Parts: sequence; C-alpha cells; structure tokens
Amino acid sequence: MIVRPPGALRLLLSHQAYGLRRAFFANEVVVVWALFSCDSVLAGQTGMLDFLPMTMPANTKNIVLISGGASGIGARVAERFLEQEDLVHICDASEEMVSDFLAANPGATGTVADIGNKADANRVFNDVGKAYGHIDILVNNAGIAGPSAPVDAHDEDGWDECIRVNLSGTFYMTRRAVPLLRQSTNGAIINISSTAALHGYPLRSAYTASKWGMMGLMKTWAMELGPEGIRVNAVCPTSVEGPRIDAVIERDAKLRGLPVKQVREMYLRQTSMRTFVTADDVADVVLFLGSDAAKKISGQSISVDGHTEGLSNWLD
Repeated sequence: MIVRPPGALRLLLSHQAYGLRRAFFANEVVVVWALFSCDSVLAGQTGMLDFLPMTMPANTKNIVLISGGASGIGARVAERFLEQEDLVHICDASEEMVSDFLAANPGATGTVADIGNKADANRVFNDVGKAYGHIDILVNNAGIAGPSAPVDAHDEDGWDECIRVNLSGTFYMTRRAVPLLRQSTNGAIINISSTAALHGYPLRSAYTASKWGMMGLMKTWAMELGPEGIRVNAVCPTSVEGPRIDAVIERDAKLRGLPVKQVREMYLRQTSMRTFVTADDVADVVLFLGSDAAKKISGQSISVDGHTEGLSNWLD
C-alpha cells in the first residue's frame, strides 16, 4: 500500500516527522496532526499515515478518486484533475505504476489495490477516509481486456477474471464510495464503459458483458442516488490509442491469421471518422461530467468515438 499526503501538506512533513504542524491552503490555515514515515512511502512500502484535518479550506476544489489511475486513461484523467488543482487519490493493482505516478505527480495520493478484491477495496476507502474524509467524484476506470476468442473457445477463467475486475470491482468501489459522496455538494460517479456496451463486440464476450453491466449499473444508480443529488453517468470510448489496443489487435490478427496492419485498418473503419481516440479525448468528457456545467446531467452515456458504425470485425 502506498499513501501520500496532498502536496501542500507533504512539504510540511520532515523525515520521520511527528507533531503538530500548520499548513497554508490558499491563504487559509489548516491545523494538521500528522504521524508519518517518509521512508515507508519512498520505499513503496506500507506507510503509517494519520492525516486528520481539523478544518478544511473553504475554497478546496473537488476530491476525486480514480480506480485504475496509474496508467492509460485513468492516469491522464488524474493528471487533468490535478492540473485544475483538484485533490486526487488513485488506486491501481500495480505497485510499480502507483509509485511512478506519485513520483511524477507529487500532489496526488494513492493506494495499491486490486479493486476486484473486497479487502483491497476496503483499504482504498480506509486511506481516502483518513486523508480527506469524503469524496466528490468517483471515476470507475479500472478494467482489463479479457480474452479474445469465439464464445465456444472463450477461456472460462479469463471470463471470471474480467467480470471480477471490470464489473464486480466497479460495484465494490461504488458501494463503499456512496457514504462519502453523500457528504459532498457535488457528488458524481463516472463509469468508464465502452462502445462495446452499445453495439456488442465479436470475440470479446467477457469484456462486452462487463461493459454492458457497467451501463446497467449506471442507469440503476442514477435512479437510486438522484434524489440525494448524486449524478451518475458513463463515458463510452471507442478504441483508445496505446499499448492496450495494440495488444488486442495483435491477438485478433493472430486468431484470424491476418496481418496486424490489415486488422488495424479494420478497427479504424469501425468509426465514421476512421480514427482511434486519445486518453485526453476521454478525459475531456470526464472533467465535463464532474463539473458544475454538468450538474443536471445524470443517467446518460456519452460516446467518445468519432461515431461508431459498428464493431463487427468480420471480413466477409
């Protein structure tokens, strides 16, 4: 587990510091009692942090929790929230990636956690509760690609793992987040789903099922939480540029016995604009949905895809 205090606070914590400190947040004084081992954090080991703000600054921006936040879409979303001076806590299953992200983004905090594991999900919220007390925005981003194969050859263990991380992990995180979101005046949940949840996706049964499930949860939670002022929406990207879609295309090409370049062109032709999207394209919409500009938007899915015409990849 890795937990780091917000950047402004961390400057106040000396090596093996213990004591009463005063911190300045945007011209307001915050009194903090901190028990913290810097050696633990820098070594990427379980650190001891008891962060108890006695007052919160009046002009503090959103507190944002992002699953799968150490790489890919999640990392870029986290960076974009940090750029607008929000407080960000990430969680990710990779200790190395969490360490790297926190080193590159000293204003963030983080927890190493596999959100498809209930005990790990509990640890995330123990850390967030100690550091911040509540959250304003939950971004359910963590997910894996799952197997690529026809249904009769689909690996059953791969199916179970994909559903565990993508769907059960989203449920575990949201179930624990709602009590903290209720303390916010700008509560929002944003599920990162996929255009696979709108069209179906040949050879990707597990992934498609998990993303359709996230859409169903989004609609259900929007109904349940709307009366409390908590908004719930989904973002549905098409293929996102990067190593993950590259690996999917390579597996698809191998399965079909086709050149990788030909299969990539096939994927690009899924959208009218003949393009993949970037992590920044997705982050633009996530930041909008978390802002006051979207305060009356809930229960919606927003595609970031260049207009998907279909995901049927067969070369007839």
